[in-house]
Amino acid sequence: MTNSEFSSNKGPTTLAGASAFPQAIPSEPSSDGKRILVAAPRGYCAGVDRAVDAVEKALELYGAPVYVRKEIVHNKFVVETLTKRGAIFVEETDEVPEGERVVFSAHGVSPAVHQEAANRQLQTIDATCPLVTKVHKQAVRFADNDFDMLLIGHDGHEEVEGTQGHAPDRIQLVNGPEDVDKVEVRDPDRVAWISQTTLSVDETMEVVHLLRERFPNLVDPPSDNICYATQNRQVAVKKMAPLSDVVITVGSANSSNSVRLMEVALDAGAGASYRVDNADELQPEWFEGATTIGVTSGASVPEILVRDVVDALKVHGYTEVVPVTTVEENVQFTLPKNLRADLKEIGVEPDRPRRERVAGGNGQVSNARGTGNIIK
Repeated sequence: MTNSEFSSNKGPTTLAGASAFPQAIPSEPSSDGKRILVAAPRGYCAGVDRAVDAVEKALELYGAPVYVRKEIVHNKFVVETLTKRGAIFVEETDEVPEGERVVFSAHGVSPAVHQEAANRQLQTIDATCPLVTKVHKQAVRFADNDFDMLLIGHDGHEEVEGTQGHAPDRIQLVNGPEDVDKVEVRDPDRVAWISQTTLSVDETMEVVHLLRERFPNLVDPPSDNICYATQNRQVAVKKMAPLSDVVITVGSANSSNSVRLMEVALDAGAGASYRVDNADELQPEWFEGATTIGVTSGASVPEILVRDVVDALKVHGYTEVVPVTTVEENVQFTLPKNLRADLKEIGVEPDRPRRERVAGGNGQVSNARGTGNIIK
């Protein structure tokens, strides 16, 4: 991947009534007695932003229906919203009528899926996150050099299935520390590891350490596999968790990075940690006796869902909102090449800054990046 594949956007703005980069987080709430710590970065990463944008632009350009293989990103609200706009989500390409248009999700697909689509003469838009594509290319290079690869990831996850499909005879899945002793390789001196991009950094490195004890010459991937956004969100959560009686992660149950955030919060010292899809899932008993609530969201979560959680907590007396900002993200990926070309053909500039998108039922919209909107 080259620097030309990136373009800058504005960093996070300021949460209402607070500075964007506080030098330190007060150990106790102000005189009001209850506060919310809101992590930044949070919400949409560049890969999710690109994938959702690709479906929206395809619907605008080609009209409904536009088919999408699997969930474009792992978020129930996003999928339901795009469905209302005319996207049709399917599990496999054979569910797409021949000759129709299909978008591949941000999680990536195997070469076999591309071939199936070609066999059905489908018009494809590949919205695979470029960071996932990078892992695919690493897998191919390792296989070409006759390495066995140990893929650290979760069995059944779409990203894992796509990566395995790029070198099926050379990749073994390692779900966690419990799988390390089961690994069998042809040559212990020609073993490399790669990983799913949305894992916990700490847990991944724990598995790598155990693998290296078995295979001292274990080769690292040439660059990080855990995506920048996953790492940044985990760092922000680690900063606020020790000061939080409860941490709420907004994200769907099938979102690996959202589940990891919930776990990271607990490991980092939060009194309790929960995951919700939206504010309706908050349980009042979670907050009994709590003075500080931490809030974050997974990389596929639109900001409106975080805003709704904050508003719900304010009703229960958590009126002080404090940002916990650890880094300013400025990564943006360009749209898939063929979609960009079609947009340019009709005079639409595909690389204009991302607009607010994904309207909620109340007509509000959310910033796709979700890393620092004003919360009123």
